Amino acid sequence: MSAPNLPLNSHPNAMTGHEARPVVFRTTPAPFLFVAPRRAYPLRIAVVGNHLPRQCGIATFTTDLCDAIAAEFGTAEVFVVAVNDSRSGYRYPARVRLEIAQNDLLSYRTAADSLNSSGVDVVCLQHEYGIYGGEAGSYVLQLLKNLKMPVVTTLHTVLREPNAAQRAVMQEICRRSERLIVMSEHSALLLRLVFGVPVEKIEVIPHGIPDLQFADPDSYKELFSICGKTLMLTFGLLSPNKGFESVIRALPLILSRHNDVVYFIAGATHPHVRLREGDRYRGQLEALARELGVERNVVFHNRFFAPQEMASLVGAADIYITPYCHEAQAVSGTLAFALGAGKAIISTPYWHAVELLDDGRGMLVPFENARAIAAAAIELLENEAACQAMRRLAYLYGRNMVWNRVAHSYMRAFAHASADCVQPVRLGFSVEAVEENCAPRFVIA
Repeated sequence: MSAPNLPLNSHPNAMTGHEARPVVFRTTPAPFLFVAPRRAYPLRIAVVGNHLPRQCGIATFTTDLCDAIAAEFGTAEVFVVAVNDSRSGYRYPARVRLEIAQNDLLSYRTAADSLNSSGVDVVCLQHEYGIYGGEAGSYVLQLLKNLKMPVVTTLHTVLREPNAAQRAVMQEICRRSERLIVMSEHSALLLRLVFGVPVEKIEVIPHGIPDLQFADPDSYKELFSICGKTLMLTFGLLSPNKGFESVIRALPLILSRHNDVVYFIAGATHPHVRLREGDRYRGQLEALARELGVERNVVFHNRFFAPQEMASLVGAADIYITPYCHEAQAVSGTLAFALGAGKAIISTPYWHAVELLDDGRGMLVPFENARAIAAAAIELLENEAACQAMRRLAYLYGRNMVWNRVAHSYMRAFAHASADCVQPVRLGFSVEAVEENCAPRFVIA
């Protein structure tokens, strides 16, 4: 079977020449972009969602977003209202000041009352249907309808074919939010076409990523005892819709040409999946690897990785794979992470991947097609120039997604939401400074 052609430009790029070095999370300020009219920016921001140590993508995102805002705007006060999915809760850091019991409707009203009396200027709601109680997460509306400050909502999922309950909840969230943030142009289009949201209410801000250096994967492999091996990697919480079995089924074909390949599946089973069925899916994957005779080439890392450790693991990968089974994946934080690290990427064509991997930044293969995954991997392994060109394109594109830039974009959205609400604003940042993407100046409103 012939491998698919890569739509790449393999000519050298000016970005090349980075030496392989340990992972560094940079904190350099973003450059000046443009100047906007001077307006006062509110200083107190409450973010509603999940937060580490809860193990889920929204918790990681909320934590990273708050870290980035705190790093870029140190005098801004940012705290979190965390939603708990268990009675025992979690051992949160001091940043988490309020907690909502997911399935307790009164808890949402109590949180709204606390926020109203705390002097918060803007609430940033992280929305995913599954993290709030009630049908289609409808309990979150009890919070929104009682808040007295502007709300900016980040939509982690925008459905093309919502059921009646999902549509009703989303439409009410859209109505009660001054700004709606999505992470892709596709999600913005769905908001307009499916939910009738006016374009001026929508902000497209990419999923944030750490600012990693472009490095040779071999410089990290000793950390994972795989020196001399070729690493294919997938990471993230395990659940049956992730499609890992397609990569395992591709391994015999890949190993027939490259017998040094090892496939890491890094991540704990999703907590909600584990509650329902334990580690059954992981057991099925292990059984499939044994059946195909590739069990020595599949390594499971069954735990939740800290960000710095994950950065090193991604750094060690020669090829990153997201083999998800369904197209209706509005955003993938793991894909954004790999793109920002300059990885050669193979993915199924779910919505976020189609957008991020356009213009030669990755390879798309059909859903649940092991032979296509094998052909793509072999092509990358046997065409070094094309592989490096893909990596460079991915890395350069990812510079617009690093967390410090994302933090500035969120601050602009907060400022615009506050201005739209026409309410009294205390001492705050000049929006001129925020829109310039520089260190803030202070003005008296």
